[in-house]
Amino acid sequence: MRMFIALLLPEAVKQDLAEFLEPRQEAGPNLRWTVPEQWHLTLAFLPEVTDRHTDELFERCERAASRRRPLDLRLSGAGAFPHVGQAKVLWAGVEHAGEELMRLAGGVRAAGAKSGIEVGGGRFHPHLTLARLAAPADVTRWLRVLDPYAGPSWQAHEVALIASHLGQGRNGRARHEVRHTFPLGPA
Repeated sequence: MRMFIALLLPEAVKQDLAEFLEPRQEAGPNLRWTVPEQWHLTLAFLPEVTDRHTDELFERCERAASRRRPLDLRLSGAGAFPHVGQAKVLWAGVEHAGEELMRLAGGVRAAGAKSGIEVGGGRFHPHLTLARLAAPADVTRWLRVLDPYAGPSWQAHEVALIASHLGQGRNGRARHEVRHTFPLGPA
């Protein structure tokens, strides 16, 4: 099963971003916007999790989350992967203080790897995916439009393990199912 470990956004944060994006979004064959109900901050991508690994993954994620404290976060700014001139993804940036978010991502990625699961995605770069492009393109214009965004702050108190069922959601999108949540900080 395809899964990821993520921080979920509060409804007020999603609503604020959706209100900012709505008058700025353009549809087109080259740009596919993500939907607010699926917005999250991916900490670790797990392309294939077998049933035999899930119990150990739950235990290790719970331990990794308990070692971190709640996080003060804010969506702000924009960028593109792999770079602005040949972008495949548009994203919103994540403001965070100190190294706690990076340590949390490292901890849950290690939890996956130590559970015998491949962890995908390369180096962690905190972001919220806003849109995907059908073909690489220069998105300089989009970054000028999206970069001024600065959303409300919030505190993340838990990490979610989410199953991603490709093609089973609305309009052929993935359907996300929260399988378990793990509180940040000691019990």
